[in-house]
Amino acid sequence: MVPPAAEKGAAVQTLHAQTKPPAYNIAEITIKDQDRYNKEYLPLITKALTDAGGKFLVRGGKTISYEGAAPAPRVVVVQFESLEKLQALYNSAPYKHAIAVGDKYATQRIFGAEDGLTLGSAAGI
Repeated sequence: MVPPAAEKGAAVQTLHAQTKPPAYNIAEITIKDQDRYNKEYLPLITKALTDAGGKFLVRGGKTISYEGAAPAPRVVVVQFESLEKLQALYNSAPYKHAIAVGDKYATQRIFGAEDGLTLGSAAGI
């Protein structure tokens, strides 16, 4: 007979194994035409990101460089449920269209990152 506490522990471990870690869309942006960026690009990219399940965590604001090259003047971080959801965004027509518009008015470095800490890594940074 398996003690109830052991059953509960096994169930929790199984649940954690099935849970995918969140992923983040990170953009460093240098805006070339603020007015057109705001009017033409922001509505498109905001809709594409939120329709895909994205949650804004950082949207502009002050940045500080502690090591290495300074980041672009605007940094945006958007959280997604998983790397697969983020990849689906990158492959979507609304996202590709928004980026094509945004590239006219800004230089962007955009990448995705999966949260490794929720994978059980104790290494940290």
